[in-house]
Amino acid sequence: MKILVTGGAGFIGSNFIIYIMEKYPDYKIVNLDKLTYAGNLENLKKVENNPNYTFIHGDICDRKIVERAMEGCQTVVHFAAESHVDRSIDQPAVFIQTNIIGTEILLEVAKELNIKRFHHVSTDEVFGTLSLNNLEEKFNETTPYSPRSPYSASKAGSDHLVRAFFETYNFPATISNCTNNYGPFQFPEKIIPLFITNAFEDKPLPIYGKGQAIRDYLYVIDHCVALDLIIHKGKIGETYCIGGDSEKNGVEIADTILNLLDKPQNLKTFVEDRKGHDMRYAMDHSKITRELGWKPSVSFEEGIKKTIAWYKNKKWKK
Repeated sequence: MKILVTGGAGFIGSNFIIYIMEKYPDYKIVNLDKLTYAGNLENLKKVENNPNYTFIHGDICDRKIVERAMEGCQTVVHFAAESHVDRSIDQPAVFIQTNIIGTEILLEVAKELNIKRFHHVSTDEVFGTLSLNNLEEKFNETTPYSPRSPYSASKAGSDHLVRAFFETYNFPATISNCTNNYGPFQFPEKIIPLFITNAFEDKPLPIYGKGQAIRDYLYVIDHCVALDLIIHKGKIGETYCIGGDSEKNGVEIADTILNLLDKPQNLKTFVEDRKGHDMRYAMDHSKITRELGWKPSVSFEEGIKKTIAWYKNKKWKK
């Protein structure tokens, strides 16, 4: 099989490429990446000399580059996206361009080239927010969309485009919506790598508001396993929600990291809350568990230890 991975130099994409190339050594991978601030070819040193791996530097909004990258592929796994909420608040147009226009171009080319499977990687943020008063409630595949930031609105738009191509053209697409990923290669603007790298240097750990906002955390390799199952066994036209069963708020994450690193609790610093801050995300993954046999295997505590060890060994510089 030959797979086009968009955004393969980013955090989740690079982990996915390494995972697939180790599990399926005969597969060919084409990595199309614009190499924005969050893309780093150092992530792929392990495979860069593999004859089955090809890197193409380009933008998914450039149709000619997309056509060249997709030629001869049977499957597309679409990670490429602007993904940081805070940046979307400051520069929403960039998110619309990449996440919606770029996805539409990929879909058009994939349809013309008769791609056998187009998998779109999305987020739980398209569903909006859950209440802190009912911790039993979770998002699932039937939850209505209610995006509340320019980032989540752009991802919701791309999800709707993919689904519309399936409904209109019988296009062979699947979608997954996952919770917050963490692990190796993540750019330290997101909370876990930011807290880890700041704690290494005894710098403040900035916690939004009162630190009450809850996210469900998923170790990135567990996500890769889920995507592997979806592209090989998932049903065309279906959406799969991928959750980590690890709901934590900002204070709990800071406490965990500071305790593991034996750092003082006074590094916790409360800052002005994010505009339109969603208070809770949580995902019901029972569908993918029931239909494809997937469930998260790495606990939050184990995953955080693995992640700290990776950043420590890599001597990550921001």
